[in-house]
Amino acid sequence: MIRVAVVDDEQLVRSGLRMILGTAQDIEVVADCGGGAAVDTVRGCAPDVVLLDIRMPDVDGLTVLRALRRLPHPPAVAMLTTFDADEYLAAALRAGASGFLLKDTDPEQLVRAVRTLAAGASVLDPGVTRAVIGGYLAAEAETTAASAVQALTPREREVLAHLGAGLANPQIAERMGLAPSTVKDHVRAVLGKLGGVNRVQAAVVADRAGLVATRHPADAAPPNGGAR
Repeated sequence: MIRVAVVDDEQLVRSGLRMILGTAQDIEVVADCGGGAAVDTVRGCAPDVVLLDIRMPDVDGLTVLRALRRLPHPPAVAMLTTFDADEYLAAALRAGASGFLLKDTDPEQLVRAVRTLAAGASVLDPGVTRAVIGGYLAAEAETTAASAVQALTPREREVLAHLGAGLANPQIAERMGLAPSTVKDHVRAVLGKLGGVNRVQAAVVADRAGLVATRHPADAAPPNGGAR
C-alpha cells in the first residue's frame, strides 16, 4: 500500500485529492494538512509520497520541502502548482523535489504519478516541463551539469535517457536487459558525474540534452521497487 500525505492550505483541494486517490486500491491518503503542520504531520505518519502545494499563505512550499528533505527518511515530494510558469519551480527542483504536477491534472494521471513517485522515479507534468527546464538550466551550475553528459559512457547515456522518461530502476532494468543492482550502480554513477544531482534534475538534463524523444510524465511503475 502506498501511503500519501497531502499538504495544501485549501481544505477543498485536500478533500478533492483525497477523493481522487481514494479510488485506487493500492493508495491510502494517511494525512492531509496545511503548510504549518506539514513537517510534524509527515514525521508522525511516515508517508511514501507527499503532494505539496508550492504556494501557501502560512508557510511557502519551498520552506516545507527543505524541511522534509532534512528528515531521516524523507518521502518523495511532488510539488503542486496552479501555474504552468511558476518562478518557484526551479528553486523546488534544486531543493530536491521529486516531481511537479498541475492541480488540474487528470485524475487517472494523478494516480499514475503517485505510483511512479512511490517507485522512486520522477514525475514532470508536460504543462510545467518548459518552466522547470528553463529555470533550472539558466543557472551556471546546471549548464555545467548538462555539458557533463558528454563525459558519460554510451550505456550511462542510455540510462540517463530512461531517467528522462521518468522510469524507475526496475523498468530501466527490464528495458536494458540488466540486473536491477547493475542499473542501480549505473544510476548512481550517472547522478555523480552530473554533479551529484537527483533523479528529477537528471531528467531535466536529459531532456535539455535531447536524449528524451517522448516524455512520459506519469509512466506507470510498480508500487514497490526502485531507488529514491
